[in-house]
Amino acid sequence: MEWFDTHAHLGYAELRAELPRYLELAAAAGVTRMIAVGTDLCSSQVCLDLCDRHSNLWASVGIHPNESAKAGADDWREICSLATHPKVVALGETGLDLYWKDAPLEVQQANFRRHLEHSIATGLPVIIHSRDCDAEILMALGEFASRTPLAGVMHSFTGSWETAEKCLELGLYISFAGMATYKNAENIRSVAARVPANRILVETDCPFLAPHPQRGQRPNHPAMVVHTGRCLAIARQESERSFAAATTDNAKQLFRLA
Repeated sequence: MEWFDTHAHLGYAELRAELPRYLELAAAAGVTRMIAVGTDLCSSQVCLDLCDRHSNLWASVGIHPNESAKAGADDWREICSLATHPKVVALGETGLDLYWKDAPLEVQQANFRRHLEHSIATGLPVIIHSRDCDAEILMALGEFASRTPLAGVMHSFTGSWETAEKCLELGLYISFAGMATYKNAENIRSVAARVPANRILVETDCPFLAPHPQRGQRPNHPAMVVHTGRCLAIARQESERSFAAATTDNAKQLFRLA
């Protein structure tokens, strides 16, 4: 049985310091591939450096909405340069966030548009963060989808089925993280149960938000994606093996990996 953790912040110090151990744990759990996700220029470069040293890692490079106001004048140009590396398979983490208020909405929107434009230009899918801003996200995505098909994933999805359905109609995948396993997350599991089998992904979003039964543990790490996968397989009334195979195949399809 093979799992693919499609969203891991492996550049964070608490994971990077012992990465060989965490990769061994992942292998033992059947997690054979991981996407190391950047949130700014520095972390994107770190993720790419890790990928150069580990054959089962690939990178996503970008500027997170909450980092968008801190980005330097040349950071986006440098991100675009990193994106030409053969182990870069996505852009982001990008998107919008109206919960933390770390950057003005117009700054976040400009940053998001840059990622979407570069996705269209390069064919690289976008990894999209959305918090407390479903309407704004859908408006931005709809603008671009009217011009060309979108490639990307709504990561760590916690929204409504109505939002998920619109994202699916726009051509996006939907990914679920550890929060889907929590006792109070019936709404997330009910959405996950309705996502088509060829459009669903799983992730850890580590080092944050470890899944049940490891909730509260830090750091979360890629091996724990198995708990999320097992929980969602039950919610979807399918076998763990078939769900692992489907989500792994979906990730390979989205990120264009053999």
